[in-house]
Amino acid sequence: AFTFSTGVNKGQEAAPLVVGNNMYIVTPFPNIVYALDLSRPGAPMKWKYEPNPEPAAQGVACCDVVNRGAAFANGRIFFNTLDGHTIALDANTGKPIWNTHIGNINIGETITMAPLVVKGKVLVGNSGGEMGVRGWVKALDAGDGHVVWTAYGTGPDKDVLIGPDFKPHYDMDRGTDLGVTTWPPEAWKIGGGNMWGWISYDPELNLIFHGTGNPGPWNPDLRPGDNKWTSGIFARDADTGAAKWFYQWSPHDLHDYDGINEQILLDMTWQGKPRKVLVRPERNGYLYILDRTTGEVLSATAYGPVNSSKGVDLKTGRLIANPDKRTGTGKVVRDICPTASGLKDWQPSAFSPRTGLLYIPHNNLCMDEEGVEVNYIAGTPYVGMNVRMIPG
Repeated sequence: AFTFSTGVNKGQEAAPLVVGNNMYIVTPFPNIVYALDLSRPGAPMKWKYEPNPEPAAQGVACCDVVNRGAAFANGRIFFNTLDGHTIALDANTGKPIWNTHIGNINIGETITMAPLVVKGKVLVGNSGGEMGVRGWVKALDAGDGHVVWTAYGTGPDKDVLIGPDFKPHYDMDRGTDLGVTTWPPEAWKIGGGNMWGWISYDPELNLIFHGTGNPGPWNPDLRPGDNKWTSGIFARDADTGAAKWFYQWSPHDLHDYDGINEQILLDMTWQGKPRKVLVRPERNGYLYILDRTTGEVLSATAYGPVNSSKGVDLKTGRLIANPDKRTGTGKVVRDICPTASGLKDWQPSAFSPRTGLLYIPHNNLCMDEEGVEVNYIAGTPYVGMNVRMIPG
């Protein structure tokens, strides 16, 4: 029907938005927003908006200068820039309505995710786990852009928005200030747990569900403990951000298995009874089915070759690590499957109610890993791991 060049030769990870007769596209850095008119032959450009982000942001982006798209609500387009701005545009004209600066590239913090608008709030998370950036998700007022609440992925309960309503299903996720005590002293401040992926919303339960990224650095020897609340998933009150439950896919993550993939919310019959479930093809190689009201794992099945772990203990909820594939300082471990990008990376899967099937874009990759010493310097890579990826 037509072709359109974004003019930016970088990773294109943003799905276009179609609203009425308009198609909206966000490019990788410099994060240009285009509106195309689908009602006219060739879909000519209606308008474009250039935010002119800081060029220095490119130097601290971990994994290309990507952007994962925009959101539409109430006649406005909301998107993020690599240098840490969330911007609202008039969807008809492309004129900016507000611009809120929420990220700090000087510490290696960037924003690559697509926002989600829920009940008048724009939900945004940060990137930067490979730079020792502390993860968070923020809710901005869709009207004027001010920050309504911030929930961190590490640190004391008050920062993580854990209060009396927090009721995780498993003992391993219960306790006070686990976001501090499951880390070496002060390590949670540079511990990752970023929110660069996908958020789902259940209007009936009024809950948002979002994952958390890998702990930093990658070398697990440098951060003994479970490293809460990284590589897991939160259910939060959509109005206040208060945590309702949490489940950790990969406690003390050994292989950079970020927990940020999309979650598919389904109502299905489970063992003869209707259940509200959350389906999650996780990077660690397991397809999880959780009760989304409680966080209980109903099922966890490998959906491809996995040898980095030996399954999930459904009684404790804990991933069973394979000691033969445990990495460490100065130790080369070969043929770890899946690789750091996961049996499935960020590209979302889809469920069809017509076929009853889940369609998963997955990776058949394994890796060799060697842990190395690393020191934290703000705004520089904080990884501590040599990685070689190979075909599975």
